[in-house]
Amino acid sequence: MRTEEQAGVITRRQSIAGGLTDEHIRARLSSGRWQRASAGVYYTFSGEPTRPAVLWAALLTAGPGAVLSHQTAAELIGLIDRPEPPIHVSVPSQRHITPVAGVQLHRRHHTPVAAPAREPARTTAEDTVIDLTQAANDVDTAVGWVARACARRLTTPDRLRAALATRGRLRWRDALTAAVADVAAGCHSVLELRYLRDVERPHGLPPGIRQRRRQEPQTTYSDVEYDPFGLVVELDGRAAHEDPGRDRRRDQVSAVRGWMTLRFGWADVRRRPCESAAAIAVLLRRAGWSARPTRCGPLCRLPGGSLEPGGSSVP
Repeated sequence: MRTEEQAGVITRRQSIAGGLTDEHIRARLSSGRWQRASAGVYYTFSGEPTRPAVLWAALLTAGPGAVLSHQTAAELIGLIDRPEPPIHVSVPSQRHITPVAGVQLHRRHHTPVAAPAREPARTTAEDTVIDLTQAANDVDTAVGWVARACARRLTTPDRLRAALATRGRLRWRDALTAAVADVAAGCHSVLELRYLRDVERPHGLPPGIRQRRRQEPQTTYSDVEYDPFGLVVELDGRAAHEDPGRDRRRDQVSAVRGWMTLRFGWADVRRRPCESAAAIAVLLRRAGWSARPTRCGPLCRLPGGSLEPGGSSVP
């Protein structure tokens, strides 16, 4: 019995197949050498179970065809940074399973599975992302999973696009499909997606270059660059900008190149997209952009003929 392949967890059926009897199992449980994880599933050690052991126990308890999914699969592939209860397990739709404490069961007809060596079976990265989008409370959270998975290089826009096409019923299909396309264009976060859709595109700003790599004097990535106008837009979402020193270094690199940096946060993009577009347009016009921004709609707050502070027209 190679229980190390299952983080020290074994089922009764596996034990019997390995030559043990029910009497042997009872003796090991009574002595404390083994612990009962659930009915017919055992930890073959004493002491606190490790996280991998807990996951294996949940999976083996759910039985044949079960796979880890949703947040639990996201934990295994590195899409989230820490475990989140409960443990999510997907099982074949025809299976009838008694509820398990601490385990959220999901029934599905077909589940593409990824099972790396020595790891419990889990949904593929693409199916994990789509599952999380469907469990999200709002569309921003849903598209955020798409952006994060691609930014962490766990999947690609093409693979996500193909996986979306296999799903019959899907909430926010149009928004998710659009998000995949925008991520392919270089957006790495929800804030970057919002900037593209609410600030840049609807106000007719020139297309920016996204996630350009610079190595002067050290490697940095700009969120959006307007070349040849010498303007960098950095989008400061809290989760992506926990290192203020990194932000300063990026600004310094831009300054050395003679570029100006504008920084926008959530409030600037979501609550004041028209004003943010106007500020960018002023600097672009000063740098030689010959066009003018356009109004995003009848309620657009973009200034009409005056884009400069103080009311003077942009030359």
